[in-house]
Amino acid sequence: MRDIALTLIVVVGLFFALRRTWVGVLLWTWLSIMNPQRLTYGFAFSAPFAYATALITLISIPFNKKDLRLPLDPFVVLLPLLMIWMCVTTVFALDQAGSIPLLIRSLKIDLMVLVAVAAIRSRKQIELFIWVNALSIAFYGVKGGIFTIATGGGMHVWGPDDSFIQGNNELGLACVLTIPLLNYLRVVERRAWMRTALMAVMVLTALAALGSQSRGALLAIGAMALMLILRSRRKVMGTLVVAVTGVLLVAFMPASWEARMHTIDTYQQDASAMGRINAWWMCFHLANDRFLGGGFSSYDAATFAKYAPNPHDIHAAHSIYFQMLGEHGYVGLALFLILGAYSFLTAGKIRRQTKKQPEGQWAFELSSMIQVSMVGFAVGGAFLSLAYFDLPYNVLVALVACKYWLAEKRWETEPEGAFGSGAPLGRLPKPVPAAGARR
Repeated sequence: MRDIALTLIVVVGLFFALRRTWVGVLLWTWLSIMNPQRLTYGFAFSAPFAYATALITLISIPFNKKDLRLPLDPFVVLLPLLMIWMCVTTVFALDQAGSIPLLIRSLKIDLMVLVAVAAIRSRKQIELFIWVNALSIAFYGVKGGIFTIATGGGMHVWGPDDSFIQGNNELGLACVLTIPLLNYLRVVERRAWMRTALMAVMVLTALAALGSQSRGALLAIGAMALMLILRSRRKVMGTLVVAVTGVLLVAFMPASWEARMHTIDTYQQDASAMGRINAWWMCFHLANDRFLGGGFSSYDAATFAKYAPNPHDIHAAHSIYFQMLGEHGYVGLALFLILGAYSFLTAGKIRRQTKKQPEGQWAFELSSMIQVSMVGFAVGGAFLSLAYFDLPYNVLVALVACKYWLAEKRWETEPEGAFGSGAPLGRLPKPVPAAGARR
């Protein structure tokens, strides 16, 4: 039954995607982030739904040219440069045969990111895009949060098979990245019952992140919470809410979880932590020896024997930074970092621009939460190999779209977003009286 239902949803979605490119982007995002096909048990489990969606979406482009525009933005320049560089490093990869499939996967993701930048333009489209990204992970957040409650936090929370977020560590970080997006949707939502529901989803998603028993996710939650307080309009109240929620969530977790988290302080005695450090040294020495890095598939016995302090402890990079460094050299790492830094600064610029602008309050809230999400990714990603994961790039798509929505003054024709959302009236700054007006 699940297979048939999913197939019908995809077929109907493809029909609309052919007529509207942005619908294809939403369908692709759902399939690639949530991986609903991995929740089926029959023919749909391995069906090429994502491939078909990407193909139809690309075919739709010539028929929707008037609704598409790829802005000449630094993000649109930096991402293709990174794609080109990855192609170059793959040509000279240590294991070219193993690197090519991984290159194709990354290029497919990045190509659809660029299509999304061209297709997502209106506020309604931006918010629907946020909804799809957030709920795709929140599904596992709610499911994992309930599982954590049911098991008393004594078991790991895992993601869907054969996906970026299959592992407990990866799912934990994805949940952390999603919480700020859910908070944005809550803040701009006008319906009280929906705000309450989104708050419940946020709490369960945070509980799922803790239930993943990922130490990297815990550090990311801490960084995200601090950034959330800094970006709060009411810092005292925000600090109190975050602190109380954090204490209650941590207090719920069992002693076994607490013991695992304490290994952060004694990482020298933890085999997993030392294995990661060994992999980091391998990536560092590899990049110093090979300007182009080792390519996507660099984690084998021969490479560790030559570059790692402990040649017998073979691990993946377990860090977005060392992953880029080892696989694509210093140039690849630099492009990756510049892309992130530019995006963070752009979000800050949008915040300053819209802080006292009534029609831009939703953009203020969105850019604030994007910064919170990016901080979580920057911290948690230091311990996980998620450099090519779709979600962080999709968040940046929303940021670029928001930037040009403001530049084009589209609030004049688009007063509301998806589902009639708008910044709660209590959050809007008071209008400034015109010069000479009676007070």
